[in-house]
Amino acid sequence: MGRKASQFRKGSNRISMNLRSIFSLFSSDLAIDLGTANTLVFARGRGIVVSEPSIVAINKVTHKVEAVGNKAKEMLGRTPGNIVAIRPMKDGVIADFEVTEKMLQYFIQQAHNGKQWVSPRIVIGIPSEITQVERRAVEDSAYRAKASEVYLVEEAMAAAIGAGLPITEPHGNMIVDIGGGTTDIAVISLSGIVYSKSVRVAGNEMDESITQYCKRKYNLLIGERTAEQIKMEIGSAAPLDEPKSMEIKGRNLIEGIPKTISVSDGEIREALADSVAAIVNAVRVALERTPPELSADIVDRGIVLTGGGALLKKLDVRLMQETGLPVSMAEDPLSSVVLGAGTMLSDFDLLRRVRWDGATLPS
Repeated sequence: MGRKASQFRKGSNRISMNLRSIFSLFSSDLAIDLGTANTLVFARGRGIVVSEPSIVAINKVTHKVEAVGNKAKEMLGRTPGNIVAIRPMKDGVIADFEVTEKMLQYFIQQAHNGKQWVSPRIVIGIPSEITQVERRAVEDSAYRAKASEVYLVEEAMAAAIGAGLPITEPHGNMIVDIGGGTTDIAVISLSGIVYSKSVRVAGNEMDESITQYCKRKYNLLIGERTAEQIKMEIGSAAPLDEPKSMEIKGRNLIEGIPKTISVSDGEIREALADSVAAIVNAVRVALERTPPELSADIVDRGIVLTGGGALLKKLDVRLMQETGLPVSMAEDPLSSVVLGAGTMLSDFDLLRRVRWDGATLPS
């Protein structure tokens, strides 16, 4: 009798394990980096399945969504009067609740190949210093976009995991995640954040600085896509090895006609000076407030940069000069947050330790 019961238990365990492995193949769980500039979606078992700009084109007459992501970005500055291209995220938080919900719905459906009936569990990265109200808005948007469960994780923690830092060890790890709307700086040890700071200066602020510089110095009005292109091609935080220049097109504000001018990397560095200085100062403050034992670890291990804004040329060199510490770039800086959040989809023990409110998770 005992042997039969033992065999039955073994058989039952085998069946439940098989069922679990079958269900994991069809798992709909998602990790989302809901960024100000770009939204990335990681599907469990499939990797990153969506990487598109956080932009939605809305028809003002019918209130229908005309385009989302890449297609909507192509419309920026080129839409007719009845269509408006909206960035529903500002400074890392939701500025337009309804449009964010529609955007999330679109990206979730895209991640599931257009299937309407899927209700996934979702892990979302959020800036460290957003308010309870802003956090609730992110949760509510995800639930209204058909999520079954929503877990929020601080972006700096997710970025550190995605960058491969040993966050569970009793050593200090410093991460600087420069996104579109916010720069998140954190010192992490034993799966916890010892110090964190979020400043609302990042990639979008840099683009705006370039736009204002061209307006002020050349009376030239340029679009946000042009400003972003200038930043990517000749923008830098420290002098380049070889000087660069670029022709840019815009509208002359005095004459009202299209005009082309040439700008140098030195001019764009001047335009970006305040934004870069704000990020550098935030890093210095973080270092000042780090406990001495962890500071010693950071001297050995250095600072790790993640996020799209970290791709600004010579930013690592500038931080090295200002802090005297080694600075390195994550292997895939643009995807670090979503890869870290994606890791938690298959490691609920880790998610239980690092999620922001510590609520009970299903086993």
